[in-house]
Amino acid sequence: MASLNETAAHAEVLVNATPGTVSVELLHSIGAPALAGTPLIDVGVGLSDDFTELSHPNSSLGEQIQEAFPLTPVVKTLCTMDSTVMIAPAGLDGPSTVFLSGDDAEAKRTTGRLLTDLGWPPSSQLDIGGITTARGQEHFALLFMGIAGGLGSHTFNINVVTRPSVQSPPSM
Repeated sequence: MASLNETAAHAEVLVNATPGTVSVELLHSIGAPALAGTPLIDVGVGLSDDFTELSHPNSSLGEQIQEAFPLTPVVKTLCTMDSTVMIAPAGLDGPSTVFLSGDDAEAKRTTGRLLTDLGWPPSSQLDIGGITTARGQEHFALLFMGIAGGLGSHTFNINVVTRPSVQSPPSM
């Protein structure tokens, strides 16, 4: 059986789906050389055991990973929903939005293709900017827990709804 280091060194894409409170430590155990140059899709969120506090209230896990591994392009996504929705967005009653945060355009394109393979059409994918925007995705976890309590279910997601675009009158 291959070790995490060997697996990471040969992977085309890496996924961090570990508890956010231990993710950086675990990735350090693999080693920066094994992670360098390989896109890392981060879906982790650091929550306290009772799900009431973030372990990184002034930043995000995505930022912490990117800072610790500057040669690894990190893309934060899929952390605003439950795992059942991550892999089956069509099971919801309507469209919803999946966010992408990261500093590397090619890593975001790769992540977008993988999201499409999971059932997230490009129209549902919203690139919200650099890795610092991962804060919003991760901090949503606290609202997620409140919504889940209110619904009595974790199987839901959000949808960004905009105003219809106003078209200019034709010029004469």
